[in-house]
This record gives sequence, C-alpha cells and structure tokens, in this order.
Amino acid sequence: MSIIFVSNRLPFKGNATTGAVERSAGGLATALGPLSDRMDSSWVGMWDPDGASKEEYKHILKKHHCVPVHLTSKERKGYYDGFSNSTIWPLFHGFSQYVTFDDGTWEAYQKVNRKFCKAVLSIAKPNDTIWVQDYQLLLLPGMLRKELPDASIGFFLHIPFPTYEMFRILPQRRGILEGMLGADLIGFHTYDYVRHFLSSISRILGVENHAGTIWADARMVRADVFPLGINYQRFAEAGASGKTKQLIKTMLTANRPAGTKSMLSVERLDYTKGISNRLRAYETFLERYPEWREHVILNVITVPSREHVPSYKRLKDRIEQLVGHINGRFSTPSWQPIYYYYQSMPFEKLVVFYRDSDVMLVTPLRDGMNLVAKEYLATHDGTTGVLILSEMAGAARELNDALIVNPYDQNQMVRAMYRALTMPEDEQRRRNATMQDRLRRFTSARWAEIFLRSLSQVKEQQGESKVRTINDGTRDDIVHAYGAASKRAIFLDYDGTLVPFVDDPATAIPDKKLCKLLSRLAANQNTSVVIISGRDRDTMDRWFGELGVEMIAEHGAWVKIAGDTEWRARIAVNNSWKERIRPILQEYVDSTPGSLLEEKDYALVWHYRGVEHELAQKRIAEMRSSLSSVVENTALELSEGNKIMEAKVTGVDKGSAVSYWLSNNDAPYDFVLTAGDDTTDEDMFRSVGSETFTVKVGSGPTSASYRVKDCYAMRDLLQRFADADETANH
Repeated sequence: MSIIFVSNRLPFKGNATTGAVERSAGGLATALGPLSDRMDSSWVGMWDPDGASKEEYKHILKKHHCVPVHLTSKERKGYYDGFSNSTIWPLFHGFSQYVTFDDGTWEAYQKVNRKFCKAVLSIAKPNDTIWVQDYQLLLLPGMLRKELPDASIGFFLHIPFPTYEMFRILPQRRGILEGMLGADLIGFHTYDYVRHFLSSISRILGVENHAGTIWADARMVRADVFPLGINYQRFAEAGASGKTKQLIKTMLTANRPAGTKSMLSVERLDYTKGISNRLRAYETFLERYPEWREHVILNVITVPSREHVPSYKRLKDRIEQLVGHINGRFSTPSWQPIYYYYQSMPFEKLVVFYRDSDVMLVTPLRDGMNLVAKEYLATHDGTTGVLILSEMAGAARELNDALIVNPYDQNQMVRAMYRALTMPEDEQRRRNATMQDRLRRFTSARWAEIFLRSLSQVKEQQGESKVRTINDGTRDDIVHAYGAASKRAIFLDYDGTLVPFVDDPATAIPDKKLCKLLSRLAANQNTSVVIISGRDRDTMDRWFGELGVEMIAEHGAWVKIAGDTEWRARIAVNNSWKERIRPILQEYVDSTPGSLLEEKDYALVWHYRGVEHELAQKRIAEMRSSLSSVVENTALELSEGNKIMEAKVTGVDKGSAVSYWLSNNDAPYDFVLTAGDDTTDEDMFRSVGSETFTVKVGSGPTSASYRVKDCYAMRDLLQRFADADETANH
C-alpha cells in the first residue's frame, strides 16, 4: 500500500539553488516524517524555497517524492491569508469578532482546493491511501471522492471544530461539511470537537450518526478522536544531554541569579494564544506576592506569524507594550522580571529553555491540541517542573495532572503560578510521571499508526456492508428484468421513498407527477403496485384511492387488496391501551417544541422532525424509560423510525404485511421489487427473499441488495418501468 500525505505546505524547507533541504520543524512534519520515510509514500503541498525557480527545485522535490502545488500570489492571498486564516481560523477558534466574509476569498479557497485535487490525482493509484491534513483543505476530501469513489481517504482537523451555534454563521457551512464527509475517517483531537461536528452535520445536513458512525451519500463514514502526540524520545534525550546542560549555563545563567526560579511562555504570535492574558496575570502575581520579586523571571518567546496582517501587528505591539510596562514597573538594578524574545527558536535552544524552566505556562484562549505542553514534559523526563495548562487546549483532556486553569480567570492564573512555584519536588515528580508515561506511549508515530489502522478498518466495514448503488448499468439490468417478467409486484414505502420528508407530515401530499406515474404503472394488468406506509388508512384512501394501486396502511395493520372496497384488519386488538399511553406522549409534545402526536388505529406516534437533535435524543431516552414499564408484559412495543417514536401493537410490521399480501395473491410473481428508506422497511426487505429486488432509498445500514440516492432517483427507476411498458405495448 502506498500513502499520499496532503497538507498546506510540503514538510521541507531549504534553498533549491544550493540544493540544501531539511525537514520542517512544524508539528505535522515532525509527526508524519518518520512514517513517510518508512512507508512507500508521497507528499502533496506548497513549498517556497528562497530565490529559486520551479525548474531549479524540481529534481529536489522528486527525490523526496513531493508533488508541489504552485499558487499565484493572488491565489495564495485569497486562499491562505483570506478564507483559511481570516474566516476559518478565527471562526473555528470561537473568535467571531475577527471573522471576515468575502466571496472572493471563498472562490480562491475552492480554486486552490481543486488545484490540490488535481495534484493528488496526478499520482494517485487505485489502492493508495490519501490522508488530507487540516483546515486549509476542508473541501479536498469531497473533491477527491467525486473523482475516486472507491478511494481510501482520511482527513484530520488539527484545530478545534466549533459549536453548532458558532459554525452556523458561516455562509459556506454546507459546502464545508460536505467536503469533510468525502473522507472515510475524520479525525479530531478531542471528543468535544467530534461532538460539535456531529451536531453540525445533523442540524445543517440532516445527517444522523450512531456512536460516531455516519451514513453520508450511502457511504459509511466515521468521526473519532485521535490526540496528536510528539516524538517523545527526541525531546527527552535532548533535555537530558550534556550539551543542553552546558548551554543552560552559557545561555541563561546571566538572566538567572542564584536562587531565582524561571517560568516560560512559548507561543506563536496569535490572538488565540492568550499571551496578553498571561502577561497581565504575571503582573498581578508580582503585585500580590511581592516576596517573589527578584526571585522569579518569565521568559517569553513569541514566534513571528502573519506579520503583514494588521491585527497581528497590533497584537505584537500590545504584547511588547505590556512587557515594557511590567519591566518598567518592577525591574531593579539586579533583576528584570521578563525576558522577551520575538524570534523563531531552533530546536537546540528551545530545549534549553524548556529544561531550564521550573514552570511552563501554556494558557491559550483556544487551541486544538498544543504540543508545547507535551514537549516541555518530555524534556523534564523523570525530573521536576510544573505545567500550568489552559482548560481550553485540547491537551488538557490528556494531561489531567497539570495545573488546569481557565485563561480568562486572572485570579485562578495567579494562584496557579504561586502554587507551581511553591510545589514540593516530590509532588512535581509524581504529577509529571503519570503524564510522561502517557506521552511516552502515545507518540506522534503511534498517533499516525492508529489513525491509518482505523481508516483501514473503516474501509473493511464498508466492504462488509456494501450495497450495490444503482447506476446506469444496474438500472438497465433491473428495467430489463421488469420488462421480461410476466407477473410483477412492486411494494413502495411512501415518505422518504416517493416524496422527501417535510416537518409537518400532513403536508407531504403526492404531487401530480407522482400520481400520474403510479397510475401508469398500476394500469398494466400484469403489475401490482402496492403502497405500504405507516400512514393511516383514511389518508391513504384520500391520496391514493383513485390511482388504481393497492395499499397497506399503518405498517401492515390494514390491507386493501385489488377489488376490495373495504380495508382488511390483519390483527384484531383492543385499543384501550391508548388511554394509558396517550397522556404520557402528550406531555412530551407539550415540553418539546417542534414535536407532534399522531394517532392511528393501532399506534400512537411521536414525531420529532422539527426538534433539535440533542433534545430529541434526550426525550427519546426519557420516553423509553417512562413507557418501558407500561408496555412490559403487554402486546405492545416501542419502535423508532425516521424521526418518529411509535407505540404500537406487537406483530404489526411491513414484513409480515408483505407476506400476508403475497399469500392472498395466488399468481406466481417472477418480478418482485420492494423499496423503502426507513428501519421499518428492513422487515419488508428480509421477508421477500434473495431472488427479489430490494432497494434502500438514501443512506444508512440496510439488508437491501441495492441502493439509490434519494426519492427522485427512485422515481426515475419507476419512470423507466412505465416507459418500458409503453414501449412493449407499441
């Protein structure tokens, strides 16, 4: 198996003129680098070597199995500076005040994602695995899926996924979600992000999930948690090396008078990192605990980022003003409270700062994971050191033994600083040992291996549950079988199968085009068309009574066979049970906006299509608990359908109804087709045997043999049946 990694940038930096190339120091390049070296792999992304033309670095990229995506400055500005970092980045981190909406940057984002798609397609082979990384390429999985429908595609989001309330403000929300759902496996750092994603696809796309398993466009997709690790051994060995200890003496001793403790902040320049909040908390700490003046220093390393963006320039100025203010307020001739470094730190120097620091401040306002916290702990392997960690960072879900703080709570931050500086060494080691053990086991390499193994498992499960989607070839085969048959029976569910779902079931009236189609099919004396629905018999008489079709109502409770003027009740039952259950269901209607209660002869149905997904799931759990004792040891059962919860008489189902209908029609049928979209239709599929055509309409697991995308595709198949009848008659 070959794997294609796709990220915004290639994992190398260098000068193509000299031929010097080295792997980038970024978290993603570090995480996936060893894996890509070990496997048969390629990498697709941008790369900008200094002062070199495309031709000059082409041979270098080829040597490293890299496929560059070339962008113009206009494309880069719109795609990267624009939609990626002025729309997606602030929105996904919850900073709506920084979000900009611009049609031009959205167009650039789409165009560049298409360029990435073209680059992947230029090297992709049938059995390759494609792993797409991060928020700059949210549309790419969907684009690749259209071109490579059977490909193994993974996607990982390295930043938070926002709450539904935040995500819904994005005008392009549907396109973003549909792009992500092109992947087979979608990875996030924490379950919070998974939960937010699942909520958004439910509310915006109407796509439901079961324990993170999603059915989208008749394909199984999984969303799951894969917290990114680090190369623990690299940091641990560097932290313990003699070279690091020597550098600590030569680099930092001048800033550390004897007996002085050191705190450290390392962040990229960004408003999500909470650097200003951290500095203000440190100022308050020095106010509140004057005994620590001249006995503690704070090293602040801020890595330059997006310096040409006005808001980042203002942030840099604000940070530097705060540093100057605090130093000016508290400095003495022999002591300076803050040492500020606005620069990128090479690995060796960064490790020196990590190892020298008694306390690490990692307090972002919002962060997908934050590997700095993990790197600090690794350099202190087996030793002391205290990590103060923001609860808003994804890493807080793993590193529970850190001092967890709310970065917006300045008093809590100050208390944490004091506790960290005064914490006994044995407690420091005990806390660190638990976290270090976790990080030692779950490294970046392990993260990648687990993700790829999970992706492989998803593909296996897709194969096990695969249903043939009706395409041009299979559709022609089914139409041919229909035309060649001498006696046919077609069983059709209604809602979701012949018409789309609507919030109010009473408004789902069959349109004239559908009525004409059903009449045409039923007019053939060799074809029995049976509408089998959960609808009540009065509604079915009113909608279908004049079309010449036969009908089964209430999921099989009532049957109306050709030639009958009255409905036949399949089961005789006493409906006194409704008096006990109706008040309970009515309470749920009253307490749940958007729900309604429908009463049928043999059932009471709670509809919740207009209810928010989380509230509906809560109510269903409550309802099952409330009604379980009522229906226990009775001839009643609770069943779930598409946005309904139904209390009904046991033994009333579509499968037994179809069997009943066939047993009352003696003619030998050489073509039987059943079609439905719901879990209630699965009984029907199982009842007719393997020699028939069973068609699942829409997504979701099924025992049917075939699948169509939606009700319009189903109607198209029926239209071809009717056309085949007319052709045969002429």
